[in-house]
Amino acid sequence: MFFEILFMADLSQFDPHGVGNPNNNIFGLPFTEEDARLIILPVPWEVTVSFGTGTARAAEHIRRASVQIDIFDSEYPEGWKEGFYLRDVDKKLLMKSDYLRKEAELYIDYTSKGQKIEDNQFMRKTLKDVNEGSAYLNKWVYDQTKVLLSRGKLVALLGGDHSTPLGYLKAIAEKHNEFGILQIDAHCDLRLEYSGFTYSHASIMFNALEEIENLKTLVQIGIRDYSGSEVEMINNSNDRIITYFDKDIKCRRYEGQSWKQITDEIVNRLPQKVHISFDIDGLDPKLCPNTGTPVHGGFEVDELFYLFNKLLKSGRQLIGFDLLEVGVGETSWDANVGARILWKLCNLLIKSNPA
Repeated sequence: MFFEILFMADLSQFDPHGVGNPNNNIFGLPFTEEDARLIILPVPWEVTVSFGTGTARAAEHIRRASVQIDIFDSEYPEGWKEGFYLRDVDKKLLMKSDYLRKEAELYIDYTSKGQKIEDNQFMRKTLKDVNEGSAYLNKWVYDQTKVLLSRGKLVALLGGDHSTPLGYLKAIAEKHNEFGILQIDAHCDLRLEYSGFTYSHASIMFNALEEIENLKTLVQIGIRDYSGSEVEMINNSNDRIITYFDKDIKCRRYEGQSWKQITDEIVNRLPQKVHISFDIDGLDPKLCPNTGTPVHGGFEVDELFYLFNKLLKSGRQLIGFDLLEVGVGETSWDANVGARILWKLCNLLIKSNPA
């Protein structure tokens, strides 16, 4: 029996058809952490981003946008009753991210001009500080998610940049043993390091594959911006990494294959237990214009929702997800799209793990 079943929320005064109450939690739902079955951990971190910033503050914007969502989901109409809860942002972690981000910007600017860090004591210290900060972040995420999983909670992670879920993936591996990742992304994120940063947002999948033995298969879709070394790693992975490049998916569809055929193939490459790692830049940039590193091409949201439904219908278990790189712009568009994706993923995680 799940620990949280001991704490049942009183929904008698809650109108699921009414206006979302901003004084409640995510999506206007009246749950606490104790009585919610699914806990969303915000990770306000963007130290190693290499272009646009803002994703460290995505969780706050998504929470505000989320109260505009009608909580009826025709495919999982009762899922919300099990409770979703977004923790408050850890302000100390956000401050640490802001400080190290400024250091990282100076470092990136210095090295991008061909300067050698061996010649600059300040830059050597900056690199050390950033890498130590990222290692601290990994442990913080691991500790937070491990405790939640040990309490019987379902856990999701809301970033922040794509470096953030490594500790969470390690906690998942300890709980579930062998699993696979379905990665939605414009980028492979298979760099050995990027700009000298060991735990860069561009290295998350390399680090996960190197450090998590129980990660058996990584299936990447929508990839359209990558390096030759990343392609070499894919080709030499003995199918531990399976990559569906965006151009190849489009060519197959142009030549008559259906999205159903392609999604069936993608799902069949995944193991029984699956984690979804959703970098928002896997979408067409019109849906996420303020993400850090937008690339033309990508998916429509409904195409991915179709894939996720096929994943569940195949009998595979969704064991967790992260949603990352949602940008912050002058309007609430990015947060609105992010909130709706978060809503669907929450319902999918509940559906895949019946109490």
